[in-house]
Amino acid sequence: MNPAPLSGLYSPSLSLVTDLYQLTMSYGYWKKGMQDREAVFHLYFRRPPFGGGYALCAGLAYVADWLENLHFSEEDLAYLAELRGVKNTPLFEPAFLEYLRQLRFTCDIDAIAEGTVVFANEPLLRVKGPLLQAQLLETALLTLVNFQTLIATKAARIREAAGTDQVLEFGLRRAQGFDGGLSASRAAYLGGVDGTSNVLAGLRYGIPVRGTHAHSWVMSFEDEEQAFETYAEAFPDDSTFLVDTYDTLEGVRRAISVARKMRANGHELGGIRLDSGDLAYLSREARALLNEAGFPNTRIVASNDLDENLITSLKLQGAQINAWGIGTKLVTAYDQPALGGVYKLAALRRADDSGWEYTVKISEQLAKTTIPGILQVRRYETETGQPRADMLYNSAEPLPAELTIVDPVDPTRRRPVRSTTFRELLEPVFRAGELVRPLPTLEESRVKAQQEIHRLDPSIRRFLNPHVYPVGLEETLNAFRTQLILEKRMMRPA
Repeated sequence: MNPAPLSGLYSPSLSLVTDLYQLTMSYGYWKKGMQDREAVFHLYFRRPPFGGGYALCAGLAYVADWLENLHFSEEDLAYLAELRGVKNTPLFEPAFLEYLRQLRFTCDIDAIAEGTVVFANEPLLRVKGPLLQAQLLETALLTLVNFQTLIATKAARIREAAGTDQVLEFGLRRAQGFDGGLSASRAAYLGGVDGTSNVLAGLRYGIPVRGTHAHSWVMSFEDEEQAFETYAEAFPDDSTFLVDTYDTLEGVRRAISVARKMRANGHELGGIRLDSGDLAYLSREARALLNEAGFPNTRIVASNDLDENLITSLKLQGAQINAWGIGTKLVTAYDQPALGGVYKLAALRRADDSGWEYTVKISEQLAKTTIPGILQVRRYETETGQPRADMLYNSAEPLPAELTIVDPVDPTRRRPVRSTTFRELLEPVFRAGELVRPLPTLEESRVKAQQEIHRLDPSIRRFLNPHVYPVGLEETLNAFRTQLILEKRMMRPA
């Protein structure tokens, strides 16, 4: 067997996009007769990425698409039937594989909408349904939500640094494979970039596609000016010249020479691109040359391993850059390669169906101790929509008349709730396995993201030592969690 390494990879069934232990646990639940016990899992992250004060929720559209097509194909089942244990016996018995053949997704999913600003420990997704099904979803949900949330957040930070300048995503060649590049382009656009070089992302998601030319174009001609002239002939109204192949400022002068010829023929040079060297100095010099020659509207595009921190520095140095091409450090989430999202069991229906048994995983680090219950996230806001504080509470239990939010890491920090303006962030997406409402378009989520970010206080949005936005547990939930922790610790032998 020697299948095509790429063309056959993305088959209609993606049910095996999972870790083996999801299947072995599911087999164990099935063997024990626990497969249909109702369970609740939450997907969340423990700290915002990049040392920032928030994250931008993304990936839900991928999740919905994957869930709507969730099934085990005959090819999937044939492969699982071949798996062997250490004694060379089948890992899964045929009756379990037949169970998987008949399996259809029937869970309820509540989720925070893409483009929503989110914070540590808040469930981005809540899964409620048969234990076996909910367990099987873990790896794929984390894969789809973790990466896109990470990239959308990075893009939002770059957008913040660039201000009103154009930001373009140029990272496909440095992405982690085709899927990583496609997912990154989508998430980056949601997070605030204006376009991408990724043509497939343009086709699939309607993202504006942009691009210039490479150094190889210039090197293919006898001289730089001829290269620019030929490109201008091909794209008389859509030319941006890469000017740093040999000598950057001489390249700018040659671009100006060609731009004069273009203007004589009724066309304008769109821009020049700087891809190396001292971008602050070179952009200032290039701007002066362009202005002096009568081309004040010709844009200066910069690339070369840029991120939000370098853009901020270049702006402080007076760089004359109008557009930013961001590649490697955006699509690879440079300086934090993973979000670190987790998927934890929080409630399990009792075997006698008498109610919920709430679960907690304890740790020596309180930040890693899970939160029991069927959680909802309530965001309290000012009358103008500015977020004030988020409260996690157990939606299966009644709320007290007087509400207090307790810091889950430091229970001595408490905040009484006086605001009457709030919204519930987890919204129904699936009920009994059926999509119950159309999801927003990518463009709608992108607009929402910018609105959400600009409602945040600047102290939370800043890159260095951001203010910690208040997120806490409703007081009775915190007390119950503490009680559960104490009970679990009392089980330990002295």
